[in-house]
Amino acid sequence: MVSKDQRRRQLAREKFERQQQRRSVAQRKAKRRNVITASAVAVALAAGGAVYASAGLTGGGPSDRAAADGAPSKAPDPCARPAKGAPSAKTWKKEPAMSLDTSASYSAKLATTCGTIELKLDAGKAPHTVNSFAFLAGQGYFDHSKCHRLVDEGIHVLQCGDPKGTGQGTPGYTIPDENLKDPRLKGGVYPAGTVAMANRYDGRSKETRNTGGSQFFLVYQDSKLPPNYTPFGTITGGMDVLRKIADAGSRPDQAIRATVPNATVVINRATVKKS
Repeated sequence: MVSKDQRRRQLAREKFERQQQRRSVAQRKAKRRNVITASAVAVALAAGGAVYASAGLTGGGPSDRAAADGAPSKAPDPCARPAKGAPSAKTWKKEPAMSLDTSASYSAKLATTCGTIELKLDAGKAPHTVNSFAFLAGQGYFDHSKCHRLVDEGIHVLQCGDPKGTGQGTPGYTIPDENLKDPRLKGGVYPAGTVAMANRYDGRSKETRNTGGSQFFLVYQDSKLPPNYTPFGTITGGMDVLRKIADAGSRPDQAIRATVPNATVVINRATVKKS
């Protein structure tokens, strides 16, 4: 028969073993989260062609958090069905001719399945980027395209602008990096509401500079990133739409080795107007 003292020691030992097990599990999860978060950042901001990991970020490699975890989220889809139409297959051999009035104000509207997102474009500080964005919008390039990647750990961005929906699509040309010393990028942080251009810069080779194309990302929460991505606008309406998309979470897509939104985020129509 077990004495009270023996029973007390047995319970204490079992409690200690449970604590050690929980601590070990927490440490493994934290280690995996740190590695995957660094990888997710690099993948999320790559735009077409090979995927690069920025030297300004720790780690790197083509794998997002959920893709590594392997289990899709069960969050419901909060968005409507896409409008009828097919994504664009157009490409161009070179950057469009400059037709922008850099002294004017430009705004954009993304009519998505989840709601309307409105942008103010900075033509004065990022003329090539805004000129290209306006050209592509006018060509219907963004219409019926998915916002194909959502990163919701480490950084907080929704990436759009690839009609292929794989992160590998380009308009056929590249544009130069601009406005990388914008004073809004304080302390290596892209503040919530920033609209920036994705690119293939790897943090090492100058040849991977100036590789933006059509893919852009919308920052819905302050995100610590090196100033390698052209900020070319701010979100003036629809932050609630982005929060709704983020709240629905992400799931792995092994085909593109990234995390995609649970929400069906499709740009039904993109327009740019001069005001």
